[in-house]
Parts: sequence; C-alpha cells; structure tokens
Amino acid sequence: MKYCSNCGQSVQLSDIEGDTHQRYYCKSCDTIHYQNPNMVVGCLPVYQDKILLCKRAIEPRTGFWNLPAGYLENGETAEEGALREVWEEACAKVRIINVHSLYSIARINQIYLFFLAELPVPDFGIGEESLEVQLFTEAEIPWEDIAFTSSSHALKCYFEDRRQGKQGVHRGVFQWKE
Repeated sequence: MKYCSNCGQSVQLSDIEGDTHQRYYCKSCDTIHYQNPNMVVGCLPVYQDKILLCKRAIEPRTGFWNLPAGYLENGETAEEGALREVWEEACAKVRIINVHSLYSIARINQIYLFFLAELPVPDFGIGEESLEVQLFTEAEIPWEDIAFTSSSHALKCYFEDRRQGKQGVHRGVFQWKE
C-alpha cells in the first residue's frame, strides 16, 4: 500500500501504540489501514446421496471441479454469501442445514467457511463462473481434479461423517510445503 484511501497522501508501515502488528498509517489524516484476511463462503450441496460440484470457468484453476464458493461481499451474512455463490455458479437454490467446515490458509490470508446444504430437487444449471455443473456420488468424485484443498477437506469430512452416521463441524489448516 502506497497511498491513503481516505485522503490520497503517502502512507508508511508503522508500529501503532497498543497494536501487535505493524499497520499502514497516514500521518496526514491520522488513518490506520488494517488489512485483514479474505473470507470465502460456500456450500456443500447434497441431493440424496450425491454432491453438487462446479467445474471452474475462471482462474485460478480453470477446468477443475470445486464446491460452489467465493468471496463474501460487504453487507452480507456468511449464509447469504454462500447461497449467492451457489446461485451464481450452479443456478441452484439450496437450504442451509449447518456449518460444515472452517479451513484456514494463513499464507494467502484466506479463511473458507462451508455450509452443509440440502439441494431439495435436482434443479441446477451452468452459472457464469462454471463450465459444467454435475451431481456426483462419492465414488464418482474426480478427486484428482478438485480445484482447492479447502473443497477436498470439506468433501472428505462429509463422507467420513456420513459413514459414521454423524454430522460434525470440521476445522482444517493448509500447511505449505517448501
């Protein structure tokens, strides 16, 4: 960050009294600029014994399958954002059942929140950000072609819960290999 979004003057990375992190600070208008993680919200849509997945039409990972999800917008609840993403990517209306998983990727400042959701009828289509939308049984899921570890984590936890006859809330953290 070079310039203040409040007044347009230069900012500098500074120690802020009472804060544990350095922040961009504008001396001209006394504004502290906080930079916080992005929240990604989505659903794990279930119809009978199948999961609804979308093949991505946008980068990153174009052509790979994913749970319908995207960035939470200002002014939305997490649930509203997740429902919007399912509509935008799969032209589907789902009913949220519960929180399913929380997945953190600290290195890229992202937090993923997936809701378990019921797809009441197999009524869906291809949204603007999708190349294809399809229902998959566990055996049919293209595991090698899942776009992101957050979706793989949510899917694996769902199927493990189903085998055990329970419904849990799961946490995961992506650890970078260097």
